[in-house]
Amino acid sequence: MTTYFSYPTPELQAELKRTAEAIVAPGKGILAVDEANDGIGKLLAAVGLDNTENNRRRYRQLLFTSDKSLSDHVSAVILFDETVYQKTDDGQSFIEVLQKKNIIPGIKVDRDVVPLFLSEDEVTTQGLDDLAARCAEYKKQGCRFAKWRCPLKIGSHTPSVQAINDTAQVLARYASICQSQGLVPIVEPDVLLEGDHDIVRTQKVTEVALAAVYKALNDHHVFLEGTLLKPNMVTPGQGYKPKSTPEEIAVATVTALLRGVPAAVPGIAFLSGGQSEEEATLNLNAINKVQLKKPWTLTFSYGRALQASVWKTWAGKDENVKKAQAELLKRAKANGLASLGKYEAGLLASAAGDSSNFSTNHKY
Repeated sequence: MTTYFSYPTPELQAELKRTAEAIVAPGKGILAVDEANDGIGKLLAAVGLDNTENNRRRYRQLLFTSDKSLSDHVSAVILFDETVYQKTDDGQSFIEVLQKKNIIPGIKVDRDVVPLFLSEDEVTTQGLDDLAARCAEYKKQGCRFAKWRCPLKIGSHTPSVQAINDTAQVLARYASICQSQGLVPIVEPDVLLEGDHDIVRTQKVTEVALAAVYKALNDHHVFLEGTLLKPNMVTPGQGYKPKSTPEEIAVATVTALLRGVPAAVPGIAFLSGGQSEEEATLNLNAINKVQLKKPWTLTFSYGRALQASVWKTWAGKDENVKKAQAELLKRAKANGLASLGKYEAGLLASAAGDSSNFSTNHKY
């Protein structure tokens, strides 16, 4: 027996599509500043600061008050709940600061992971229960998109069918709820870098996960033109040697995407997943240069790979703010060029460009 359903209203379709396309405008990508308090606390501790609301605000203010040229290469910023309501020293809301730079505010809406019962150390992502109400409030505050992450771990027997199906259903439900409240959902199935598997295994797992996710999105009647995808790049596990070249990563990544992501999706903004700043830029550049069909815009949604040099330069000191902002602008420009396939190795050297950002069981 068939189930009757309707598409979103033409007005909502147009709004969602317009926002999604603006986020993946040519030469631009996303700055992810959505670390939860525990996550940013570790970064603050590394520069000798206590994990207080004001210190978290000071760091985010550094990012958002960077020169207006930030918007040349950053189209959108993913915020954490606390950040939506924070203000600059002079009392201006962070959302207003971003809007004046023509940068689209968005919000992380998942509430992190919990163990997936009867699985092999796998997880599920929580936060669906009150999501509609939270999305409505974030939209009222000025956010125009949301992000939800579901990590998948590669092991001898993982990811399991259970974990893949759970990821697909959770992401589809999240995306449907977001669209019902006028927010563009960024769908993030994250096949983790942890492990000693080769690139072929990562590619196959990525393909299987993407196929499940888009089947579920279809089942939940999600309007694909009003969504974006934030996947992992297809790389070997962190412990596998030798490393793959950017060109090998590009072929494996785009091949996996072609096999699983409908052309209706406007854009794909990769997560950096613990790669160094320069690695993430070079791999994105190779992905955009590879001679394969690419029906979507391919760009970046980086957290660590845009901020490692910022943290190293700032070191918690007010006198270093301008220098730290310059590092952010440098990495944003590098990745903006890479999203067009126009970056060259070493073109924009940064303070922590070659330092690994990998950590086991990383908390966002």
